[in-house]
Amino acid sequence: MRRVKDAIIYEQPLNERIRTFLRLEFLFSQAAQHLHDDSQWGSRNTLTSLLDILSIFGRTDLKTEVLKELERHTATLARLKSNPDVDHSRLKKTLSELEALGKKLHQYSGPIAADLKTNEFLSSIQQRAAIPGGTCDFDLPAFHFWLQQPAQQRTRDLAGWLTRFEAIGQAIQAILKLVRESAVLKPVTAETGFFQKTLDSNHPCQLVRVAVDRNVPCYAEISGGRHRFTVRFLETSKDGHVRQSTENIPFELGCCVI
Repeated sequence: MRRVKDAIIYEQPLNERIRTFLRLEFLFSQAAQHLHDDSQWGSRNTLTSLLDILSIFGRTDLKTEVLKELERHTATLARLKSNPDVDHSRLKKTLSELEALGKKLHQYSGPIAADLKTNEFLSSIQQRAAIPGGTCDFDLPAFHFWLQQPAQQRTRDLAGWLTRFEAIGQAIQAILKLVRESAVLKPVTAETGFFQKTLDSNHPCQLVRVAVDRNVPCYAEISGGRHRFTVRFLETSKDGHVRQSTENIPFELGCCVI
Protein backbone atom coordinates (compact mmCIF):
# COMPACT_ATOMS: atom_id res chain seq x y z
CA MET A 1 0.00 0.00 0.00
CA ARG A 2 1.40 3.40 -0.94
CA ARG A 3 2.05 5.97 1.75
CA VAL A 4 -0.34 8.91 2.08
CA LYS A 5 1.64 12.02 1.16
CA ASP A 6 -0.89 14.79 0.63
CA ALA A 7 -3.36 13.91 3.36
CA ILE A 8 -6.23 15.29 5.38
CA ILE A 9 -5.71 14.49 9.08
CA TYR A 10 -8.72 13.58 11.22
CA GLU A 11 -8.31 13.37 15.00
CA GLN A 12 -10.54 11.94 17.72
CA PRO A 13 -9.75 12.41 21.43
CA LEU A 14 -10.56 9.45 23.67
CA ASN A 15 -10.61 11.28 27.00
CA GLU A 16 -12.05 14.57 28.23
CA ARG A 17 -8.69 16.19 28.99
CA ILE A 18 -7.37 15.82 25.44
CA ARG A 19 -10.79 16.84 24.08
CA THR A 20 -10.54 20.12 26.01
CA PHE A 21 -6.92 20.68 24.94
CA LEU A 22 -7.83 20.21 21.27
CA ARG A 23 -10.71 22.67 21.54
CA LEU A 24 -8.45 25.25 23.15
CA GLU A 25 -5.75 24.68 20.52
CA PHE A 26 -8.39 25.37 17.86
CA LEU A 27 -9.64 28.52 19.62
CA PHE A 28 -6.13 29.89 20.23
CA SER A 29 -5.30 29.39 16.53
CA GLN A 30 -8.58 30.97 15.45
CA ALA A 31 -8.04 33.99 17.69
CA ALA A 32 -4.47 34.45 16.46
CA GLN A 33 -5.63 34.30 12.84
CA HIS A 34 -8.41 36.88 13.27
CA LEU A 35 -6.21 39.16 15.37
CA HIS A 36 -4.31 40.09 12.19
CA ASP A 37 -7.54 41.27 10.56
CA ASP A 38 -7.89 44.93 11.60
CA SER A 39 -11.45 45.28 10.32
CA GLN A 40 -14.39 45.45 12.71
CA TRP A 41 -15.39 41.94 11.66
CA GLY A 42 -11.88 40.71 12.44
CA SER A 43 -12.13 42.24 15.91
CA ARG A 44 -15.56 40.68 16.41
CA ASN A 45 -14.27 37.24 15.43
CA THR A 46 -11.21 37.54 17.67
CA LEU A 47 -13.41 38.54 20.59
CA THR A 48 -15.79 35.63 19.93
CA SER A 49 -12.83 33.22 20.15
CA LEU A 50 -11.65 34.91 23.34
CA LEU A 51 -15.09 34.56 24.96
CA ASP A 52 -15.22 30.86 23.99
CA ILE A 53 -11.79 30.39 25.60
CA LEU A 54 -13.00 32.14 28.75
CA SER A 55 -16.07 29.92 28.85
CA ILE A 56 -13.93 26.76 28.78
CA PHE A 57 -11.65 28.11 31.51
CA GLY A 58 -14.69 28.83 33.65
CA ARG A 59 -15.72 25.16 33.75
CA THR A 60 -12.65 23.60 35.35
CA ASP A 61 -9.26 24.32 36.91
CA LEU A 62 -7.28 24.02 33.71
CA LYS A 63 -4.02 25.23 35.19
CA THR A 64 -3.96 22.24 37.54
CA GLU A 65 -4.94 19.89 34.69
CA VAL A 66 -2.14 21.15 32.46
CA LEU A 67 0.45 21.03 35.26
CA LYS A 68 -0.52 17.41 36.02
CA GLU A 69 -0.12 16.51 32.35
CA LEU A 70 3.27 18.25 32.12
CA GLU A 71 4.46 16.35 35.20
CA ARG A 72 3.18 13.05 33.82
CA HIS A 73 4.94 13.52 30.48
CA THR A 74 8.14 14.62 32.23
CA ALA A 75 8.13 11.43 34.35
CA THR A 76 7.41 9.25 31.30
CA LEU A 77 10.22 10.81 29.25
CA ALA A 78 12.69 10.78 32.14
CA ARG A 79 12.45 6.98 32.21
CA LEU A 80 13.88 6.92 28.68
CA LYS A 81 17.26 8.34 29.75
CA SER A 82 18.74 4.86 30.14
CA ASN A 83 17.54 3.70 26.71
CA PRO A 84 20.51 3.65 24.28
CA ASP A 85 18.20 3.90 21.24
CA VAL A 86 16.84 7.30 22.30
CA ASP A 87 18.11 10.58 20.86
CA HIS A 88 19.42 11.93 24.17
CA SER A 89 20.04 15.48 22.96
CA ARG A 90 16.45 15.74 21.77
CA LEU A 91 15.20 14.13 24.99
CA LYS A 92 17.18 16.60 27.10
CA LYS A 93 15.81 19.53 25.09
CA THR A 94 12.22 18.29 25.44
CA LEU A 95 12.56 17.78 29.20
CA SER A 96 14.00 21.28 29.56
CA GLU A 97 11.09 22.75 27.59
CA LEU A 98 8.53 20.94 29.76
CA GLU A 99 10.27 22.11 32.92
CA ALA A 100 10.32 25.73 31.69
CA LEU A 101 6.62 25.60 30.79
CA GLY A 102 5.79 24.21 34.23
CA LYS A 103 7.73 27.03 35.93
CA LYS A 104 5.86 29.63 33.84
CA LEU A 105 2.50 28.24 34.92
CA HIS A 106 3.53 28.03 38.58
CA GLN A 107 4.24 31.78 38.46
CA TYR A 108 0.52 32.46 37.98
CA SER A 109 -1.22 32.98 41.31
CA GLY A 110 -4.83 31.86 41.24
CA PRO A 111 -6.88 30.87 38.19
CA ILE A 112 -5.77 31.86 34.69
CA ALA A 113 -7.31 35.15 33.44
CA ALA A 114 -9.32 35.65 36.63
CA ASP A 115 -9.49 39.40 35.94
CA LEU A 116 -11.16 38.85 32.56
CA LYS A 117 -13.96 36.87 34.19
CA THR A 118 -14.94 39.98 36.16
CA ASN A 119 -14.51 42.40 33.25
CA GLU A 120 -17.94 44.02 32.83
CA PHE A 121 -17.35 44.92 29.18
CA LEU A 122 -16.51 41.33 28.21
CA SER A 123 -19.25 39.90 30.44
CA SER A 124 -21.92 42.04 28.78
CA ILE A 125 -20.90 40.77 25.34
CA GLN A 126 -20.72 37.15 26.54
CA GLN A 127 -24.26 37.34 27.94
CA ARG A 128 -25.67 38.55 24.63
CA ALA A 129 -23.52 36.29 22.41
CA ALA A 130 -25.75 33.26 23.04
CA ILE A 131 -28.71 35.09 21.45
CA PRO A 132 -28.88 34.93 17.63
CA GLY A 133 -27.80 38.39 16.48
CA GLY A 134 -27.54 39.43 20.11
CA THR A 135 -24.38 41.46 19.63
CA CYS A 136 -26.02 43.94 17.23
CA ASP A 137 -25.10 47.59 17.62
CA PHE A 138 -28.40 48.52 19.35
CA ASP A 139 -28.03 45.65 21.86
CA LEU A 140 -24.52 46.57 22.99
CA PRO A 141 -23.75 50.28 22.56
CA ALA A 142 -20.49 49.93 24.53
CA PHE A 143 -19.35 47.21 22.12
CA HIS A 144 -20.44 49.34 19.16
CA PHE A 145 -18.42 52.25 20.53
CA TRP A 146 -15.33 50.03 21.02
CA LEU A 147 -15.59 48.74 17.45
CA GLN A 148 -15.49 52.33 16.17
CA GLN A 149 -12.10 52.93 17.79
CA PRO A 150 -8.91 52.83 15.65
CA ALA A 151 -7.82 49.34 14.60
CA GLN A 152 -4.52 49.74 16.45
CA GLN A 153 -6.36 50.31 19.74
CA ARG A 154 -8.73 47.36 19.23
CA THR A 155 -5.83 45.05 18.33
CA ARG A 156 -3.87 46.23 21.37
CA ASP A 157 -6.83 45.47 23.66
CA LEU A 158 -7.40 42.04 22.15
CA ALA A 159 -3.72 41.10 22.22
CA GLY A 160 -3.53 42.18 25.86
CA TRP A 161 -6.49 39.99 26.83
CA LEU A 162 -5.11 37.00 24.90
CA THR A 163 -1.70 37.37 26.56
CA ARG A 164 -3.25 36.01 29.78
CA PHE A 165 -3.42 32.62 28.08
CA GLU A 166 0.02 32.65 26.45
CA ALA A 167 1.82 30.39 28.94
CA ILE A 168 -0.94 27.80 29.23
CA GLY A 169 -1.45 27.88 25.46
CA GLN A 170 2.23 27.04 24.92
CA ALA A 171 1.99 24.21 27.46
CA ILE A 172 -1.09 22.73 25.78
CA GLN A 173 0.63 22.93 22.39
CA ALA A 174 3.69 21.12 23.78
CA ILE A 175 1.52 18.38 25.33
CA LEU A 176 -0.43 17.82 22.11
CA LYS A 177 2.81 17.72 20.11
CA LEU A 178 4.13 14.94 22.38
CA VAL A 179 0.85 13.04 22.12
CA ARG A 180 0.77 13.27 18.32
CA GLU A 181 4.41 12.27 17.94
CA SER A 182 3.99 9.25 20.22
CA ALA A 183 2.49 7.21 17.36
CA VAL A 184 3.74 6.52 13.85
CA LEU A 185 1.02 6.54 11.20
CA LYS A 186 0.71 3.07 9.66
CA PRO A 187 -1.18 1.98 6.51
CA VAL A 188 -4.46 0.10 6.98
CA THR A 189 -7.66 -0.38 4.96
CA ALA A 190 -11.31 0.27 5.76
CA GLU A 191 -13.18 -2.60 4.12
CA THR A 192 -16.33 -1.24 2.45
CA GLY A 193 -15.72 2.03 4.26
CA PHE A 194 -15.53 0.58 7.79
CA PHE A 195 -12.63 -0.07 10.19
CA GLN A 196 -12.65 -1.15 13.83
CA LYS A 197 -9.85 -1.68 16.31
CA THR A 198 -9.80 -3.01 19.87
CA LEU A 199 -7.61 -1.10 22.31
CA ASP A 200 -5.48 -2.25 25.23
CA SER A 201 -7.23 -0.82 28.29
CA ASN A 202 -3.98 -1.20 30.29
CA HIS A 203 -2.34 1.37 28.03
CA PRO A 204 -5.10 3.93 27.33
CA CYS A 205 -5.08 5.55 23.92
CA GLN A 206 -5.48 9.31 24.20
CA LEU A 207 -5.89 10.28 20.57
CA VAL A 208 -6.72 8.52 17.31
CA ARG A 209 -5.25 10.05 14.16
CA VAL A 210 -6.38 9.15 10.64
CA ALA A 211 -4.62 10.37 7.49
CA VAL A 212 -6.62 10.17 4.25
CA ASP A 213 -5.48 11.05 0.75
CA ARG A 214 -7.09 14.32 -0.37
CA ASN A 215 -8.26 12.64 -3.58
CA VAL A 216 -10.47 10.17 -1.69
CA PRO A 217 -14.06 11.43 -2.25
CA CYS A 218 -15.26 10.85 1.32
CA TYR A 219 -14.44 11.87 4.87
CA ALA A 220 -13.56 9.89 8.00
CA GLU A 221 -15.88 9.81 11.00
CA ILE A 222 -14.16 8.45 14.13
CA SER A 223 -15.95 7.33 17.27
CA GLY A 224 -14.79 5.33 20.23
CA GLY A 225 -13.96 4.95 23.87
CA ARG A 226 -11.56 3.22 26.19
CA HIS A 227 -11.91 -0.28 24.70
CA ARG A 228 -12.36 0.19 20.96
CA PHE A 229 -12.90 2.71 18.20
CA THR A 230 -14.33 2.71 14.70
CA VAL A 231 -13.61 4.69 11.55
CA ARG A 232 -16.39 5.07 8.99
CA PHE A 233 -15.86 6.68 5.60
CA LEU A 234 -18.86 8.71 4.57
CA GLU A 235 -19.82 10.50 1.39
CA THR A 236 -22.42 13.20 0.80
CA SER A 237 -24.69 13.02 -2.24
CA LYS A 238 -25.78 16.04 -4.25
CA ASP A 239 -29.11 16.10 -2.42
CA GLY A 240 -27.30 16.31 0.93
CA HIS A 241 -27.83 12.73 2.09
CA VAL A 242 -24.92 10.99 3.81
CA ARG A 243 -24.09 7.33 3.31
CA GLN A 244 -21.20 5.03 4.12
CA SER A 245 -18.84 4.31 1.26
CA THR A 246 -18.93 0.82 -0.25
CA GLU A 247 -15.32 1.09 -1.43
CA ASN A 248 -12.23 -0.25 0.31
CA ILE A 249 -10.52 2.92 1.56
CA PRO A 250 -6.76 2.93 2.23
CA PHE A 251 -5.64 5.29 4.98
CA GLU A 252 -3.03 5.68 7.69
CA LEU A 253 -3.73 5.21 11.38
CA GLY A 254 -2.02 6.33 14.55
CA CYS A 255 -3.09 5.39 18.09
CA CYS A 256 -1.37 7.82 20.43
CA VAL A 257 -0.48 6.27 23.78
CA ILE A 258 1.87 8.21 26.07
